[in-house]
Amino acid sequence: MREKQSNPKGLQVSRAALTANHGDVILRFDKVSFNYGIKVILNDVSFPIREGAKITLMGQNGAGKSTMFDLIMSVHQLEEGSIHIQKGLTIAQAMQVMPREKLGFSIREFFQSAFFKKVYDIDPRMEEVLEIVHLVAPFEKKVSDLSGGQQARLLLAYALIQKPDILLLDEPTNNLDKQGIEHLTKFLVEYKKTCLVISHDAKFLNAFTHGVLYLDSHTHKVEYYVGNYLDVVAEISARIERERMKNVRLEHEISERKDQANFFAQKGGHMRDVARKMREKIEELNEQLVETRQEDKTIREFVIPAELFAEPVVTINSVSVIHNHKPVAKKVDIVLKKGDRLLVSGPNGIGKTSFLKGLADGKVKGSSLLKGAIIGYYRQDFSGLDMGASVYRTLAEVMKSGSDEQLRSVAAQFLLSSDTLDHKVESLSEGQKGLLCFARFVLQRPALLILDEPTNHINFRHLPVIARALNKYQGAMILVSHMNEFVEEVNVNRTLDLGAL
Repeated sequence: MREKQSNPKGLQVSRAALTANHGDVILRFDKVSFNYGIKVILNDVSFPIREGAKITLMGQNGAGKSTMFDLIMSVHQLEEGSIHIQKGLTIAQAMQVMPREKLGFSIREFFQSAFFKKVYDIDPRMEEVLEIVHLVAPFEKKVSDLSGGQQARLLLAYALIQKPDILLLDEPTNNLDKQGIEHLTKFLVEYKKTCLVISHDAKFLNAFTHGVLYLDSHTHKVEYYVGNYLDVVAEISARIERERMKNVRLEHEISERKDQANFFAQKGGHMRDVARKMREKIEELNEQLVETRQEDKTIREFVIPAELFAEPVVTINSVSVIHNHKPVAKKVDIVLKKGDRLLVSGPNGIGKTSFLKGLADGKVKGSSLLKGAIIGYYRQDFSGLDMGASVYRTLAEVMKSGSDEQLRSVAAQFLLSSDTLDHKVESLSEGQKGLLCFARFVLQRPALLILDEPTNHINFRHLPVIARALNKYQGAMILVSHMNEFVEEVNVNRTLDLGAL
């Protein structure tokens, strides 16, 4: 474990200075090891969390960040080591995805499920936390009737209503619009208690983070850095580059010594002893090589092939928007051909996700899809994926043509290893599910892409690669995304603002 302070001047701050900023240690991992099935998640991990600290949990998609939250919440049993939590403290988690078993709850029933006993003053408590997350909705409304952004706010409010001493936030900005992210950021800046956050939104994290827990998916170790988020990321990147350069120097020296050892070994006599000592030195140098960190890996550049048609792929003459919690039909005139990219915007709850789902299902009144056109649909909740199917089968079922070798090659482009192909989709992290969707598009050759918040859950290193692939895509595209920088890279040429209708 390493504990460092990063700042613009690169100064190191002592442990005494660090501990002065926060209270006592209230949560500690002590030599924790954990496997998820045959997959190693943590190996002999130790670190402390202090009272009042706001810490980011950072690591590659699938490294095990959400699993660490599950361990803190006692969802899984430890195999080795222990997790110490200060006696009497309460913990609550704002999950990144609404549990399917709670989609049928009313908002009131959803909040009531946060408590072991019936809470008779639940309504005023609900009003308080819904104000914090900036969500207005009737308490009798079904959770399933809320938009993805509204559900994200509801999940945060669910954790806040418990008034925990330790708050765990798993991708809290997913599905939130700009206003929602600003509101959440302000809340966390002013929040006095301890908070652990998993997020890929660098700007959001940098506004309030005190430090980073860095989970290396190759060594399965955790390193603890203290400092603002962007400085820590820069420090980690610089360290990885130093390690890479060290390997280059060592490999060059090893190669030279091998040549020398082979030369002396052929001379015979005492020269063989020289060769033996040189081989011992080579072994020492090999031990100094630093294992390449998988966190430095980014998905490779890829192309989404498209089946192109001369005719319009989709025609839209009407759209339903939500006003005062009721759908209102609005006339529009949109025709999308190959190469057209439509951005659908509007505040959370206006009906963006319902509109995309209706289009994909052919149930939007006044709209039509070109017969025979294949649709690639990225659902923000991944409900289009069969969670019980293997990753291999999930890719094979959309592959129009090609070999087993081609499927595995495409999967590898998206960091889905041969071992991962045998796993069920439900075992993947949310980020890996997102990459799986893009791998499916490559094999599917869609004429139309419908993308509902495709940046959610995805590691920030992958986003520029995905944006470039979408920018080169030649079919028609309909996109919903709250990430303006990503939208700009995709170069949309049509917009539909549901909030302005």
